[in-house]
Order: sequence, then C-alpha cells, then structure tokens
Amino acid sequence: MRTTTTLLGAGALLASAAGAMDLDLTSPDSIKSTAEKIAKKMVAFYPGDQPGGIPGLLGDPYYWWEAGAMFGSLIDYWYYTGDTQFNDITSQALLFQVNPPENNYMPPNQSKSLGNDDQAFWGMAAMSAAEVKFPNPPEDQPQWLALAQAVFNSQAVRWDNTTCGGGLRWQIFTFNNGYNYKNSISNGCFFNIAARLGMYTGNSTYFDQATKMWDWVTAIGLMDNNFKVYDGTDDLKNCTDMNHIQWSYNNGVYLYGAAVMWNTTTGDEQAQWRTRVQGLIGSASDTFFKNQIMFESACEPSKNCNIDQQSFKAYLSRWMAATTKVAPWTHDLLMPLLSASATAAAKSCGGDDGVTCGTDWLNGNWDGTYGVGQQMNALEVIQSNLIDSVSGPVGNKTGGISIGDPAAGTGGDRNPAAPAKAITTSDRAGAGILTALVLVGFVGGSWWMTA
Repeated sequence: MRTTTTLLGAGALLASAAGAMDLDLTSPDSIKSTAEKIAKKMVAFYPGDQPGGIPGLLGDPYYWWEAGAMFGSLIDYWYYTGDTQFNDITSQALLFQVNPPENNYMPPNQSKSLGNDDQAFWGMAAMSAAEVKFPNPPEDQPQWLALAQAVFNSQAVRWDNTTCGGGLRWQIFTFNNGYNYKNSISNGCFFNIAARLGMYTGNSTYFDQATKMWDWVTAIGLMDNNFKVYDGTDDLKNCTDMNHIQWSYNNGVYLYGAAVMWNTTTGDEQAQWRTRVQGLIGSASDTFFKNQIMFESACEPSKNCNIDQQSFKAYLSRWMAATTKVAPWTHDLLMPLLSASATAAAKSCGGDDGVTCGTDWLNGNWDGTYGVGQQMNALEVIQSNLIDSVSGPVGNKTGGISIGDPAAGTGGDRNPAAPAKAITTSDRAGAGILTALVLVGFVGGSWWMTA
C-alpha cells in the first residue's frame, strides 16, 4: 500500500448534512439494517462487476490492496448478518485476482508495484473466508485455505537476513520505491496469517514462524516495550532509525495474531501472550481512542489522512472484535470501545442520501468526506457489535470446510522486469544485496515515501 494519495474532496457530493443514521446497539435488527445500508453505499464505489469492469479492482484513486480489504469486510458482513447479497461479487473478486498457477495473489497487472502488505490483505481475506465458512469456491477453483497458504508460503521465503537480522521488506521487487523499508504492516500481516494458519491446521510450523516474526519485530524495535507499534525502519541504516508514526491497523494486526497465539498455547507461554495482548489493548486505548471513540491519531486531527489511511480504522475494528472470540477475557476491555465507536460512526454518516459516512467520528456529524475507506470503517465497527451472536473461527478439527494445500504458492516470485522464470532461493539471496531504487528520507522526525 502507498502513502501519497491525496484526500478525496467532498466537492463532488452535495454538502447537505442529512440526519445521522439511526442505530440501536441493543437491537441486532437495527445493527444489521444499518450495516446493510452502509455496505450498499460502499459497494456502489466498486465498478468491478459492471460491464467493462475488472473483478477485484476499485480503480483510481484506490490501490489494489484496498479492494482486498473491502472484500474482507464483505466476508465479515456475511458472517455477522447472514445476508448473502454481496457473496457473488466477493467470491468473483477473490478468485479473479489469484494469479494462476501459483494462486498467491500476485496478478501480473499489479506486480510492478506490489508490496508484501498488499498481497497479504488479499490473503487475509481468504483466511477469513476459511475461518467463518464462507461458501466454498467451485471444486475446480482455488480454495480459501489454500489461497491463504499460498500467500504465506510465497512470503516465508522472502525472509531477509541480509539486513537487520531478518524480517520482510515492504516491497517485493528491488526496483520499487520502498524496497529498503522494513515496515510493521508487512511483517504484522505475515505474523497474523501464520498464527491463524496454525490455529486452523494445527501445524506447529506456522506457530514457529509467527513466533519468529514477533521476536524479530520486538527485537528490532518496530514494537517497543510499551507495545507501541511504529510504522517502519530503513534497512540501509540497518534498521537503527525508526519512523515513530503509529497507525491503528498496525496495532490491530498484531493484536489479533497475539490473541490467536494466546488461544493456542498453554502455561508460561500462554501467560506471555496474555501480557502481550493486554499491552496492545492498552496501547491502542491510549493512542487511538478519545472518550472511547476511535480515531486515526496520526492524521485525523490535522485532516490530512490519505486514501489508504482513511480505511485503517476498519481493520482495528475488525481485529478487536475477532480478538474477543479467541481470547474471551478481552471482551469487557474491547466491546465498550467498539460500542462507543459504532455509535459515533453512525452519527458520522449523512450527505444527501443519509448513508454517506465521514472520516471523523468525534464531531457528531458528517464531515463532508466520503469514499470506500470511510464506508468500510463504519461498516466494520458497527457490524462488529454483532460479535456475541456469531460463532468463533473454525479449523480442521472444529468444523472447517475449506480445503488446504500446504505446498501452494511455492513456485517463486515472478519479477515482471525479468525473464519469465521462477526466482529460486539462490536467486533471492543474490538479489538481497542489489542496490534498490528507493529513497526513504528522514525529514523533521517523519518518514515520507513516494509511490
């Protein structure tokens, strides 16, 4: 994902601040009705199911990853409400973007600007589909669990010991801006997927990889002793300088992975994961909530959230709710935050249609901004208040119905700037020492990346 797209203006939408949406959190029907209206508005931004559209692509100004995130929210919508009206476009998109034969979410039309985090958001959507028993694809198509395994496998071999003692780079290919940046979201997504694959399959290798990633992230300082998760670090400086900006989705992606690890461990190890989960909840509460209402602290106060950042609250909401299922002792810590935020999010929805949701949930009305990210934020936090009425994630031994493939996605990366052959482990080791075409500047205490 990128960090330079400008904020969508409100000029194309009449600035009529119609009344806020009615939401009664004591009524499941009210939550479902509100979620449906917000989801329909979100899907209205999607051209991929229209004549001439490409399934899975939102188009400008949205990057490819956010479409994967959006379809993840529609899987959540079905999970929470049982409403199937968006299932067909969701399955179509998730299957169209797989990139056969590797089936690892590296489609050729995206490879020239593909980051590990971009790929992972599609993989996490597939992982969610497996966990909640979203209707399986046809038998002749890739299956949800296998798609998540394909993303994991393709990323596991990118673990890079050439700098900083390990970790994943932000970008996959050397010629992309950001290749020298090792960031929290790319490594956090891998940690999240690894933990969840371990829980689903029972294969300890996934847990080992999750633990390895957590240990590296904390050792290098991307997450500090107070469980603040920082954006990333420059491997040209051997990761000695941190970009200390904090984003809500970074906290969330580690929170849910850590909660899964708590769920699947025992004894002292489980106690350690409990401390980590508690620490991340405390850090999130301190950094991303004001009067229990969620806000993107690094950009909302200054009203300069870009297109990517306008969607980040959706993922913190998603993973906070999921955490309550795998670590039930977190319920009373997290649900008051989700409930207060849902009420505030509903009040942010207005516009001429009354269902156009804004960025700022703190001001009690629609702020004039709009887009996929704003709709997704409101959708996820509102539907998350149905978490107590649904079952938790399944696995192979607990009712899972998705078919896996432990070898999926192991064909190697296909570099779009090189001859069409699989990149081997020895190739990758050599590529790790090449000079990358990226500048990550450290100006005035902030990092600035250009897409």
